[in-house]
Amino acid sequence: MNSILLEKKKEKPNDSSYNAIPKFYFKLPKEDEILSQKLREESRAIFLQRRGQQLLNNNELKALWVLLDKHHSPPHSEEEKLINYEDFLEVATLGGPKCKTYFTAALFAKLQHGDPYGRISIMALFNYIMRKVWYHHTRIGLSLYDVIGQGYLREVDLENYILELIPTLPQLDGLEKSFHSFYVCTAVRKFLFFLDPLRTGRVRIQDILACSFLDDILELRDVDLPKRSAGFKLVLSTISITSIWTVPES
Repeated sequence: MNSILLEKKKEKPNDSSYNAIPKFYFKLPKEDEILSQKLREESRAIFLQRRGQQLLNNNELKALWVLLDKHHSPPHSEEEKLINYEDFLEVATLGGPKCKTYFTAALFAKLQHGDPYGRISIMALFNYIMRKVWYHHTRIGLSLYDVIGQGYLREVDLENYILELIPTLPQLDGLEKSFHSFYVCTAVRKFLFFLDPLRTGRVRIQDILACSFLDDILELRDVDLPKRSAGFKLVLSTISITSIWTVPES
């Protein structure tokens, strides 16, 4: 038996398939392999940057809405603007290669809602595309904090992400800097408590995007949202900042 295994091992390097099948597994660099780690980080950053450039930006989304509004299909209705498949394909062509990836036959079929002319809602289509763009932008943003590059965020990675996110949240402008660490700690604990049931100390980026916790944080970017109704609902649940400051000292 051992002789057979040895013969097979000797035959493997001479197998022609080894020249045809590309290498698909690369070990993670060790801690002392600084150059390999830097190379990996740089390549990931460039890859994520390229992926971000392939997504629609705000100006392109506005231009897409103008196109959809101009190409809604008859018979026209004052209640809701609808578009048929022919105009759907025309908008995809006019929108350019970035838009074309979203305008698929499968999506058109999914958005059907029983219209007798086979049309779909322009608003539903645009909301879907906006949500999809947000999803990919957010995934790229989270992936930038994935130091290991395995699709997970550790506790320290989540802390860095939320801490750097705070300056972009107008609803937290009144929050004193001395309170930022408490805010970050509480938010991270909520992510880990619900999304890391096995207590591995890390959370999948995919799970973060699938839950509503991140949406609750990003809602604080809405300037028009009343601060009391925002209430730091993600982090402090039913406790507001005002009530925290009024807690009597023991």
